Amino acid sequence: MIITMNRYFLTVRYVGTRYGGFQVQDNAQTIQGEVEKVMGIFLRQPIELTGSSRTDAGVHALMNCFHFDYPEILDSDMLYNLNAMLPNDIVLIDLRQVSAQSHCRFDAIGRRYGYYIHTIKDPFAVDRSWYMPYKMDPILLAEAANLLIGKHDFTSFAKRNSQVNNHYCTISICKWEEQGAGWKFSIQGNRFLRGMVRGLVGTMVKIGRGKMSIDEFTRLLELKDNTMADFTAPAHGLFLEKIEFPVDFVK
Repeated sequence: MIITMNRYFLTVRYVGTRYGGFQVQDNAQTIQGEVEKVMGIFLRQPIELTGSSRTDAGVHALMNCFHFDYPEILDSDMLYNLNAMLPNDIVLIDLRQVSAQSHCRFDAIGRRYGYYIHTIKDPFAVDRSWYMPYKMDPILLAEAANLLIGKHDFTSFAKRNSQVNNHYCTISICKWEEQGAGWKFSIQGNRFLRGMVRGLVGTMVKIGRGKMSIDEFTRLLELKDNTMADFTAPAHGLFLEKIEFPVDFVK
């Protein structure tokens, strides 16, 4: 007997502070692990989720996605029950059926990240923003960000052992904005490498503070040498904000 499987996309939002990352790991609590656990209990069978974008330990998401296969028809009413079982720092916000060929990772056409910095000590921003109490030059930051628009090899800003075939990413949005007593760095592209956004933020902060020139930044990008990038921007300032899919991916 052949069992017909239905494919579903599941959208999740989370605060990553307590977790060892997005993807299931043997010795760490993860976002995927928590969601698989409660879904297995609710649906009374093991559920294997495929994730859209891996986020590192401590990184947050306003939107990330899974897909999974299940033989029965499901609707979004089950989200209430699943959310009641999940920890308060993880919430499922959307469930929809898609075509059997849809893939939440390979069908994604764009991802957007935001990185937050606060320059005045704020107890409410401790695990959501990087406390960096120094002035930065907005003109230099804008110049550095503009250099990244387009298709580039980002080897210099990827952590080693990224396990990818190439380091080219196409960036469509890259900008710094002053927000009150702080900054937001926004970047959108077709794909991102492991550690790439934090490497860019840490390095561009040096430019904004006058500790690296635009010429040095340009050479670093061209050198494809990640031993010179600054990866010290902490994970808790980083948010995966949006994943874009083709408009016709919903069944």
